[in-house]
Amino acid sequence: MAVDPWRATDAEIAALVEARHHDPFALLGPHASVSGTVIRAFVPHAEAVSLIGASGNVIGKLTRRHDAGFFEGLLATPVADPYRLEASNTAGRWLIDDPYRLPPVLGEVDDYLLVEGTHRTLYQRLGAHPIRHHELDGVHFAVWAPHAARVSVVGDFNDWDGRRHPMRRRVTSGLWEIFIPGAPPGCAYKFEVLAADGRLLPLKADPMGQQAEVRPSTASRVPLPSRHRWGDGAWMAGRGAGDRRRAPMSTYEVHLGSWRRNGDGGFPSYDELAAQLVPYAAGMGFTHIELMPVSEHPLDASWGYQPIGLFAPTSRFGDADGFRRFVDAAHQAGLGIIIDWVPAHFPVDVHGLAQFDGTALYEHADPRRGFHPDWNTAIYDFGRREVANILAANALYWLDEFHVDALRVDAVASMLYLDYSRKAGEWLPNAEGGNQNREAVRFLQTVNTLVYGQFPGAVTIAEESTAWPGVSQPVHAGGLGFGFKWNMGWMNDTLQYMGKDPAHRRWHHDKMTFGLLYAFSENFVLPLSHDEVVHGKGTILGRMPGDEWQRFANLRAYYGFMWGHPGKKLLFMGQEFAQGREWNHDTSLDWHLREVPLHAGVQRLVRDLNHLHRNTPALHRLDCEPAGFRWIVADDSEQSVLAWLRFSDDGAPPVAVVCNFTPVPREGYRIGLPNAGRWREILNTDADIYGGSGIGNRGMAFAEPQPQHGFEASAQITVPPLATIYLTYEPDDNST
Repeated sequence: MAVDPWRATDAEIAALVEARHHDPFALLGPHASVSGTVIRAFVPHAEAVSLIGASGNVIGKLTRRHDAGFFEGLLATPVADPYRLEASNTAGRWLIDDPYRLPPVLGEVDDYLLVEGTHRTLYQRLGAHPIRHHELDGVHFAVWAPHAARVSVVGDFNDWDGRRHPMRRRVTSGLWEIFIPGAPPGCAYKFEVLAADGRLLPLKADPMGQQAEVRPSTASRVPLPSRHRWGDGAWMAGRGAGDRRRAPMSTYEVHLGSWRRNGDGGFPSYDELAAQLVPYAAGMGFTHIELMPVSEHPLDASWGYQPIGLFAPTSRFGDADGFRRFVDAAHQAGLGIIIDWVPAHFPVDVHGLAQFDGTALYEHADPRRGFHPDWNTAIYDFGRREVANILAANALYWLDEFHVDALRVDAVASMLYLDYSRKAGEWLPNAEGGNQNREAVRFLQTVNTLVYGQFPGAVTIAEESTAWPGVSQPVHAGGLGFGFKWNMGWMNDTLQYMGKDPAHRRWHHDKMTFGLLYAFSENFVLPLSHDEVVHGKGTILGRMPGDEWQRFANLRAYYGFMWGHPGKKLLFMGQEFAQGREWNHDTSLDWHLREVPLHAGVQRLVRDLNHLHRNTPALHRLDCEPAGFRWIVADDSEQSVLAWLRFSDDGAPPVAVVCNFTPVPREGYRIGLPNAGRWREILNTDADIYGGSGIGNRGMAFAEPQPQHGFEASAQITVPPLATIYLTYEPDDNST
């Protein structure tokens, strides 16, 4: 018997039912035929399927060709109006808007820009987005998987059945997409991927999903449309004014999951953090809050540094609008928000990016380039345009969608060097035979150029631990283009010094002065970060030698040294009140310590240092320029005394910073000063209010026209034990 030419072949039907069909839109939905219009549908559990016209009348019936639910029918005339499918069985009837009758949402421009690597708003096109398409409400899903034989959307709206919604492949780009009418915002979903070799891969979370289930569950969620109305217009308008290098910047680094837990031990919400963390940080005088990664991550113990959902604020604390409200509250309180951004590596969890379409898609195929031995993670293939495009779009996404002010880029050194943490024979050189990752360099330069070009006032900060030149120099000058770089050398040197017994510090004096040899080679941030209070390192207080009083005095002197030193400041949470216990990501900070006088004194000192930093131009205006610094005393190793001047460029008075890192008061210690006259003591870390001994200069020192240390004037001062003091010049009212 002859087979009607419009009928699907048994092989095609079997491929669809068995979820092997590579082009479902060529089979399902309406198709013109010489005999009329063929309509095919796959409706599991249905015993009958009818076509319903726009007016609600039955315009045709489909025949069940396969017991799994494949239906097919022929209409003698074209379908003039949109139709619906009415399915029925013994339990009842239900209506379906057929996704296979609808045209694509993506266009050729999307294909072209992705392949070219220049689709800057990719987050608006890929992922899951509730939209209205051809007069129907639903969700558009799109994902990049160029080597897959089939990709389906599965979720709690289709019984996680990969046969129900196989996607349309866009051949030129490797994108897959489908619009599913009626799919509800908030629903859980993943992608079911059939590899080219026939392997059915573990279900994959959406690489560009903007919401995720709360761990340990791993599905993505269709985001609810944002209802947040931003109230930070004044902040955003003023953010781009001035030079960030010349603005005060004192950052409070926070791990949201352990800053403060709820009474039941659970995580606070973004709104609770907005109500508690924001006013606390603002009241402490910090200018910024830096958040350890808030991108979705499966393992709490990774602290967010092994992210799976780059585009999803973690659901541990709420939804995306909750995070928007947190940022908005910070801006309205005068605080900038920095987030840690992690393009250096990604975990190999089976639901993530690794082997996403059955091939090394996001990562290098060769483990000498694509696997990170330190963290047992994969490394992005920065040379692949689509991968670099997705990562660059992710950087812009946080600035665009959430008004974030800065990106602190984690582990930059591991990106720059092909032999990072690798022995000979374990890495592949670049085309010139060197160890520089040229592709990563281009990627970082591109991201920095985009950030500074598209978001006025936004900043990028590199955690880069080597001597790579020009990290914070502009791209056009051959640099990487970051705004700032963490000064890891300064941090290591000074902490080593402070850990020494004061009797031995004279032999290590250079640890405190060496940083000034290169202090202006980059735009530096001085970090006392989370890395310094974990893995057996104890706390900053715990590094300090001596009895209890001396440990606190050392800490106060060190903070005074740090805030008086050129460079922006960063302090990890808990260290502002001298947390005594090593940081534990599973528990809250020891907030009760603030009731202990010595701890309360450190907290008061940090607050005062922050306000001085903000309100004293000499302490921030020229942080990144040699004109803002001059040594007074750099070589008094015998007495472990350091003294220097900080200057501004706006006519504001200079500030003298003097440190004594021994428990012996230095009375009658003469220092050179640029002006004779009155120098007011604006900070003394040994003051009673901070828990000190109260030794000082009674609030004032007077410089005489007696040359010293290369200056025309000098003053005899008292430098308290284990303390730092600040003196600022106060000209007489009659001076000109």
